[in-house]
Amino acid sequence: MKALTALGHLAAATLALALVAAPAQSAPEPAASPAATAPEGWRHAVTLMGEPKYGPGFTHFEYADPKAPKGGTVRRGAQGGFDNFNIVVAGLKGDLEGGIASIYDTLTTESLDEPFTSYGLLAEGIRLAPDLSSVSYRLREGARWHDGKPITPDDVVWSFQVQKENSPFYSNYYANVTGAAVTGEREVTFTFSGPGNRELPQVVGQLRVLPKHWWTGKDAQGRPRNVTETTLEIPLGSGPYRLARFEPGRTATYERVADYWGRDLPVNAGQNNFDVSRIEYFRDATVLVEALKGDLYDFRQENIARQWATSYDDLPAVKEGRLVKEAFPDRGNGIMQAFVFNLRNDKFKDERVRRAFNLAMNFEEMNRALFYGLYRRIDSYYYGSELASSGLPEGEEKEILESVRDKIPASVFTTPYRNPVNDTPEAVRANLREAVKLLREAGYEQRGGKMVDAKTGQPLTVEFIEASAAFERVILPFAAQLRLIGIDSSLRVIDPAQYQNRLRSFDFEITTNNWPESLSPGNEQREYWGSASADRQGSRNLAGIKDAGVDALIDRVIFAKDRPGVLAATHALDRVLLAHNYVVPQWASNAARTIRWNRFGRPATLPLYGSSGFPTTWWYDEALAAKTGAPR
Repeated sequence: MKALTALGHLAAATLALALVAAPAQSAPEPAASPAATAPEGWRHAVTLMGEPKYGPGFTHFEYADPKAPKGGTVRRGAQGGFDNFNIVVAGLKGDLEGGIASIYDTLTTESLDEPFTSYGLLAEGIRLAPDLSSVSYRLREGARWHDGKPITPDDVVWSFQVQKENSPFYSNYYANVTGAAVTGEREVTFTFSGPGNRELPQVVGQLRVLPKHWWTGKDAQGRPRNVTETTLEIPLGSGPYRLARFEPGRTATYERVADYWGRDLPVNAGQNNFDVSRIEYFRDATVLVEALKGDLYDFRQENIARQWATSYDDLPAVKEGRLVKEAFPDRGNGIMQAFVFNLRNDKFKDERVRRAFNLAMNFEEMNRALFYGLYRRIDSYYYGSELASSGLPEGEEKEILESVRDKIPASVFTTPYRNPVNDTPEAVRANLREAVKLLREAGYEQRGGKMVDAKTGQPLTVEFIEASAAFERVILPFAAQLRLIGIDSSLRVIDPAQYQNRLRSFDFEITTNNWPESLSPGNEQREYWGSASADRQGSRNLAGIKDAGVDALIDRVIFAKDRPGVLAATHALDRVLLAHNYVVPQWASNAARTIRWNRFGRPATLPLYGSSGFPTTWWYDEALAAKTGAPR
């Protein structure tokens, strides 16, 4: 399950929204440990993985330094722009500003050194129904909005209702949460459509609570606010930062709230250390890199291998230690990044056509010539984690697959998934011949060097769309390989806003997308691959996957009763997704490559699952800043 953050495919952060699963047939025991249970059944934390690492009396997370100094400014860079501060309509209307989620607190928060454990934030206590058919949250008495008014159970219920009723994302995210009600002076209870979903109580805990009195009130001009519309009015929040000022589409400046109600909570100790956090937006990816070199923002995660290998080492600032290149281990998370086919288009409905594209892509040459050997080919939807399938299915995984044998490709039982390898000229020719063979089997034939539909004579052509010109250098070699088998392709690079609109409405043929995975997959799998999300505009199911076998296996993942069951079910789901060739997998690295201006200190212990932890647990170091020089 991926925690909720601010939305924006190209903004500073991404909102990974999820569908909630159908009710289970049987209810497992609650996952939280008895040791975490307080009197009257209230807990300080719940977890999907054994017992919470931190007991009721913990003072801070190990990866945060409670003695970290406060002060200074951190500047982050983002590509794109923004015209909206309303998270309710994020992904449906407008482009959400990437940092706006930091102004709101959630009921719970997750630690970054456990796979999926939730600790109380707005809530001081969590109480699970024995059969997991409901969950109650008891709010902290001192929780308040930035205007000083208390955060109430009514705010929580209203926030749930408006997000579920008005946002397609949240409507599916909370699909199996049937109600929210005030059940005590500071208590809210969420009821579910059935028992047994181990993850759903924690999903509800990720609810961003909005101020009902502000959203149902009037703005400075006396006009009623509308939570179903985009807005550039600075909203009221409750979190460690408030939005102080902005330039539409260009920059947003957040200031730390000095009297933030939750500043002394153990879950916040040593975090949110900067007085000012600013996001600078740049329309072009090349300009974004040059802006970092020009000291217009402080920290960049470099996802372009060429830039990492060639663009920084010769800079005087790097040689002098003022600009620091550092790679951090990317542990515990999985990912699928790929060229995505729009299966709603008839030309991509045949699996053999999709496999032919994979056979034609020469990753080995790309990695050598373009990526400086820094990447490995992705061969799992959970690449880089223990959730990735391998070999042939055995044991519980095989039993799960047998239960849906009539709904899945027979090859999953006999043939491990492998991407084609194009490491020699002979291998390249063999794979191209295999691609032509598959296309012929799918009803195409070559005429005059072009691959055409044998019945209609219509040429097989494709259009790639991207929001960054950086992909031109990888798509053009791919296009050259496709021409060898008679497929003409084109690349259209469009501005981020138009790109977002086309993705929301599924107006594309092939594009690039990625799906990040935590170590605890669950309800978000329906949003990624489930039939119910395939035709819902703005969903993460960009491919448009509608498959009964996939749906059944998603349910097995969500309702697994223990960790071995989660692993077995996820391996099975991974294997079936791969067998359908829904995408052409791209490439990934097991390290987060970063470059930063050397003005910041950090804890001795970094989060196990949060890469560098920047900027949440870092701080402004006056001594380093003096050596590096004042930011521009």
